[in-house]
Amino acid sequence: MDRRQLLKQAAALAGVALQPAMSIGAPLIAPKPRVLVIFELSGGNDGLNTIVPYRDDEYYKLRPSIALPKNKILKIDDEWGMNPGLAGMKQIWDRGDLAIIHGCGYERPSYSHFTSMAYWHTAAPNSGDPYGWVGRTADALAPHAPENYIINIDSSQSLAVQSKYHTPIVFDDPSEFRRIIRNEQLAAIPEIKIESSQANLSLNFLNNIARSATASSLKVRNAWEKYSSPVDYGVFSSQLDKVAACIAAEFPTQIYYVAFRNNAFDTHVHQVNLHERLLTYAADAVRGFLDDMERLGMADNVSLMMFSEFGRRAGENANLGTDHGTANTMFFAGKPVKGGHYGKTPNLLDLNDTDNLKFTTDFRRVYATAIEGWLESQKADDILKGKFQPLPIFT
Repeated sequence: MDRRQLLKQAAALAGVALQPAMSIGAPLIAPKPRVLVIFELSGGNDGLNTIVPYRDDEYYKLRPSIALPKNKILKIDDEWGMNPGLAGMKQIWDRGDLAIIHGCGYERPSYSHFTSMAYWHTAAPNSGDPYGWVGRTADALAPHAPENYIINIDSSQSLAVQSKYHTPIVFDDPSEFRRIIRNEQLAAIPEIKIESSQANLSLNFLNNIARSATASSLKVRNAWEKYSSPVDYGVFSSQLDKVAACIAAEFPTQIYYVAFRNNAFDTHVHQVNLHERLLTYAADAVRGFLDDMERLGMADNVSLMMFSEFGRRAGENANLGTDHGTANTMFFAGKPVKGGHYGKTPNLLDLNDTDNLKFTTDFRRVYATAIEGWLESQKADDILKGKFQPLPIFT
């Protein structure tokens, strides 16, 4: 056995991977964890006016007033173009770091914001689950529930992050993130001793929650106070700069969840200008965030997934907007992404009985891609309660 083979066997027996460029005696460096950022466009983003089939005459027939003119579209190939508000994401596409997944939806779709979002949050359409798909993913990846494994940046907790074992950190303004305590409790808080009790497991659980809440709130505030970036996130950062602050502070978080507020993408009336502005906010924030990851040396370790609870109707309405629809586009963005088109595009000449697009890609395939392809869990079937073939988006 030569020296190279001996080193390989020794490394294998020690349970560590031998790095090709590692010199003898060099310290082992733990690999950085993979991070998934989920970005929700609440309200039902209009996929047809986001990624535009500008070569399809039927698109212009269905939308005589709100279809985007060919000379305004940011063309990405001979068939498709982006809404002019997506200049930031066009830059990501040009780098080869954006995957567009077409026709995402599910059987027997709901047109209710509340119901449809619940289906997407639980990955259980037309049924339900007490836990969210993100929470179930975290439970499968880390069943022993390390602290701060999930962070949800919003004014309230999303059903998507509801977990059996994990308590997600949920905050809106990092500088104001503290335990909610009544005035009459303030004096007592410093006196509470958080101790383990073999006889009272329920008390242990509550004590751990109290300790974790105090420590996490301090950690988030410190991370935000120390964070400073020269990167431009555009007019509206969409909470992604707060995600960057936590990543810069080396949080152990593997899944972040952020969302647009107040059903912003519910564009029933005079859609064109509003929709372009909303997409500008989102695209500039995503581009800024990925640039920040490059600055922080985390570009190879972070991927962002973007979705909305449903698309819009194929045809425009009488108010120069669009009503609740079905199939929609989803996105993965980041340096690890193999850019391009994925999924079969819906046929505008073959609508369903409500004149909506027929879905061609079950959205749980996209979730399976995040779980297996990016987070490298082999438990996607259990998490999603079915077999959904991942897309070849991650190399």
